[in-house]
Amino acid sequence: MLAAEGLGGVLLGAQHNFSWLTAGGTNAVDTTREQGVCALLVRADGRRYVIASRIEMARMLEEELAGLEFGPVEYGWEEEKATPAFLSDRAASLIEGGGVLGSDLSTGGGVKAVEAAVARCRYRLTGPEIERFRLLGRDAGEAVGGLMRSLRPGETEREVARRLSDALAARGISSDVTLVAADERIAKYRHPVPTERAWRHVLMVVTCARRGGLVASLTRIVCAGAVPEELRRRTDAAARVNARLLASTRPGTGGAELYRVAAEAYAAEGFPGEERLHHQGGAAGYRTRDWVAHPACNEIVQPEQAFAWNPTVTGSKAEETCITTAAGVEILTNSPGWPQIVVSYGGSEYQSPDVLAI
Repeated sequence: MLAAEGLGGVLLGAQHNFSWLTAGGTNAVDTTREQGVCALLVRADGRRYVIASRIEMARMLEEELAGLEFGPVEYGWEEEKATPAFLSDRAASLIEGGGVLGSDLSTGGGVKAVEAAVARCRYRLTGPEIERFRLLGRDAGEAVGGLMRSLRPGETEREVARRLSDALAARGISSDVTLVAADERIAKYRHPVPTERAWRHVLMVVTCARRGGLVASLTRIVCAGAVPEELRRRTDAAARVNARLLASTRPGTGGAELYRVAAEAYAAEGFPGEERLHHQGGAAGYRTRDWVAHPACNEIVQPEQAFAWNPTVTGSKAEETCITTAAGVEILTNSPGWPQIVVSYGGSEYQSPDVLAI
């Protein structure tokens, strides 16, 4: 990537890229910011550095970068505050021969923005990353499934969100996105942030669960008593759209084509235009979505790439995280014992989570 971009080095300060390059480490302290508390510099000759203030350096070397052979470049925290370009200037000074510096974050001062190129390096997961993703998906699926089975009508959306956070935290997982919708809020809002509303009949819970930098997304819906026929119809339709998307998620397929697949599937199910009410999901990994499918999308599905599709038919939804393999997609986020909707398409069977009656 450095050669293709004509760079003498690349500076990686975004939290998701730090996690990627360190195989699960973190430079996060303040999670409201994309930039972490230190940055990594990789030179074209292979030399690697961690550039950090004296506040952070010792912990980074001992806890996040142990054994990874990053040379320390320490500075006083006051220096960084003095000028916005301090970090990129320090990184540029470490590049021999005055080569061009690239960065995943906007720093100005002649630094080349290369986040898109870095992202493409992340798309194809390595063997160890896939194993970490499988474990994350298993644990997230188990945690969410167990929580949903324990819920009872009368709990508020915020209470459910708190319990979800606890269930995930017990497995070392945090939730980047937490959505909880009670009853009619499921149909009214595509992104229902939790409120004090208590659920009575139907509850939907969504999480984008992060551990070791990787993010697995999943949605589960429970119903108190028998599942209403209209909810059943819409959930089945979402599962069939999901099956079409999963079947089409093959290396070489373009994002625009995947959007078209979803649009045609909604129309075939009798719900034309649903694709315009919410994005359908897309590539995943170290961000909740690296890219989403849309009509002008020029991204291409890669082998061993993670995806999280989230087709919604107003009032219901299907969402799991998967990885592309030579044999098709592998679902990572199954909840053991959860009812499934099995859809046959193109000679294969695809499963989506059903509504659980409790």
